[in-house]
Amino acid sequence: MSAVSVPTDADLARLARHAGEQLRAAGRKVALAESCTGGWVAKALTDVAGSSQWFERGYVTYSNESKQQALGVRAATLAQHGAVSAPVVAEMAAGALAASGADVAVAISGVAGPDGGSTARPVGLVCFAMARAGETRTEERRFGGDREAVRRAAVAHALALIAGATGA
Repeated sequence: MSAVSVPTDADLARLARHAGEQLRAAGRKVALAESCTGGWVAKALTDVAGSSQWFERGYVTYSNESKQQALGVRAATLAQHGAVSAPVVAEMAAGALAASGADVAVAISGVAGPDGGSTARPVGLVCFAMARAGETRTEERRFGGDREAVRRAAVAHALALIAGATGA
C-alpha cells in the first residue's frame, strides 16, 4: 500500500496563486459553496494578495438547513440523494452563482471522516460542482488518509477546478 500524498500548505498556496492568475487573466470572479472544507478554499484564495480582483464571496453551508436557506438547495434533493451527492453540489453551485453574481461558482460536499461514512458514501468521498452561466458540471473523487488529508486534497482539487474554469 502506497503512502497518501497530502498537499502541503505550500502546495495549496501555489494552487491558489495559479487559480487567481487564471481568474484575473480571464477577467472573471469566483464564488464558493463549501461544506466539508469549511471555508478552507476561500481562505486559500483570499490569502493571495489582490484576491479582491477575482474573489467574489464564499458560503460555508455545513448543515442541510444552511444549504437550503443560503443556496436554495431543495429539501427533496437532499432527501433523495443526501448532502454528499452530485445533485446537491450542483444545486449548491447554481445557488452560489445566482446569489453572488460571480462568473463561476464551485461547490464542495464530502465525507471527511473519521465518522459519517457508509457503503454508499464512504469516508473520503467528495463531490464537486462547477457552475457558469448555462452550464453545471459535477464530479466525484475519493481521497485517502485521515480527515486532514481528505480536506487538504479536496481543497487542492477545488483550486485546480477554479483554475480550469476560466476557459470559454
